[in-house]
Amino acid sequence: MNANQPVPSPAQAAMTAGIQLGQIQDGEQMRRILMRFTDFSENNLDKIKKQLIFLPDGTTRPLTFFSDVKVIAGETEERRENLKANVVLTARLDNRDLGSAIAEIQKELKSKLPLPKGYSIAYGGAYSEQQQSFKELALILALASLLVFGVFMFLFREWLLAILLLFISIMGITGCILALYFTNIPLNVSSYTGIIMIVGILAENSIFTIAQFRSNMAIDKHVDQSIKYAIALRIRPKLMTAIGAILALMPLALGIGLGAQMQQPLAIAVIGGFIVGLPMLLIVLPSFMRLIYKRGEGNYLK
Repeated sequence: MNANQPVPSPAQAAMTAGIQLGQIQDGEQMRRILMRFTDFSENNLDKIKKQLIFLPDGTTRPLTFFSDVKVIAGETEERRENLKANVVLTARLDNRDLGSAIAEIQKELKSKLPLPKGYSIAYGGAYSEQQQSFKELALILALASLLVFGVFMFLFREWLLAILLLFISIMGITGCILALYFTNIPLNVSSYTGIIMIVGILAENSIFTIAQFRSNMAIDKHVDQSIKYAIALRIRPKLMTAIGAILALMPLALGIGLGAQMQQPLAIAVIGGFIVGLPMLLIVLPSFMRLIYKRGEGNYLK
């Protein structure tokens, strides 16, 4: 723009490109807020024809000066998939989570849209990808539990003990689910990852506790004293691990910082798992260990 070129007035700018009033954060991006003088309820073809276009010299010409403006009827497009006619409907969510929205849509379609023979409804897009991710993560969780059980059996070679430790590890999942429920956060890929992490962390802490107990039993041969010593020796690292993880994940759980909301489900799931996992490791685990070993005190290592 040269010095002699007139600057468009605010009214002209608002009618064409719009006037930027500010910015708003949308996730990790900043969206511009624009004001335009466009009344869509009264918009018609004649107004579009008279729309002014700025030239390089600063003058304006109506749109009809450059082109012919006319309405063309839309063309019908028929899509097919697997040799069947396919109708695609798309929508965007507004202040709703994907799971509850799809459940409501399925309920409404089932009650109000009886399908003729040969017709079917398939839900794709983000919902299909989410369900596929859930299936894969559920498989990973099942394999992780089996591997944890295999590690317990390899280390300790006792069925009851391996089942007990697997039970302690899996019970941490209830803390994750409860935390997500009370914070009204849907189960997604991020929270699933946190659940898998909790299973591994609780399994690791259980292994250290049992290893310390068996080491004590090899010397003392007294179940109660060995359990008390093992728990007393491991309570500090367990508390340090849990409290350190909770404090480190608290900003993510509260949604503090740019992009924190993306990892918020993972943080809440891990925090909930630790809150439930600590009593399981410090109270439930030694109680069941006493039931298992008390009747065979002094002879379980033979």
